[in-house]
Amino acid sequence: MRDGCDGSESSNRPAEREGTGVQLIAGEPSDYLGGDVVVEVDHPAVRALSDELRAAHPDDVDFTRAAFEWVRDRIRHSVDAQDPRITVTAGEVLSAGVGLCYAKSHLLAAVVRAAGVPAGLCYQQLSDGGEPFLHGLVAVYLAGGWHRQDPRGNRAGIDAQFRLGREQLAYPVTEGSGGLDLAEVHVHPSPTVITALRGARDALELCRTGLPATP
Repeated sequence: MRDGCDGSESSNRPAEREGTGVQLIAGEPSDYLGGDVVVEVDHPAVRALSDELRAAHPDDVDFTRAAFEWVRDRIRHSVDAQDPRITVTAGEVLSAGVGLCYAKSHLLAAVVRAAGVPAGLCYQQLSDGGEPFLHGLVAVYLAGGWHRQDPRGNRAGIDAQFRLGREQLAYPVTEGSGGLDLAEVHVHPSPTVITALRGARDALELCRTGLPATP
């Protein structure tokens, strides 16, 4: 099964790297605070989770770390859970407790934005030796810059952590890995990602055959 879903490709191993690893391209941070029909900032359950985490962590960095860890650890990745349910919106992901990388990123962006921390969606193009496919993650604006975070969920061989100033992603793109770090920080989810998710009936089958290749 493809790496973007379950991390089986040995060439994409967890690692820490100084800097962001890619010069991100983003708009004004204030553009990344609102919601939409997928990144549901005003969904009651999403707002309640954000408020709960913010009350326990008044500092922006501490709050964002707590939100990242909550989504990373409390929402199961579909493949790890072997759960075929398709979730797309932040509310759907929170209710079901499961989602693919894209869906988990939608929830994290919504929770963080709801507390006033700018967050965008970004992508990597990965390869397992066949056709390329997208992996979804989040960039947050803290300490005067954008920092990518990967809430995919850890398992054997994957150890993504919250970092500022250096990255520890699920799938660091290294020389020879066949992957690309796509630089754009998106305000809204990729239309091709949403089309793929909404057109699928089984998340596990989508991982095997239908992941989009470009945003």
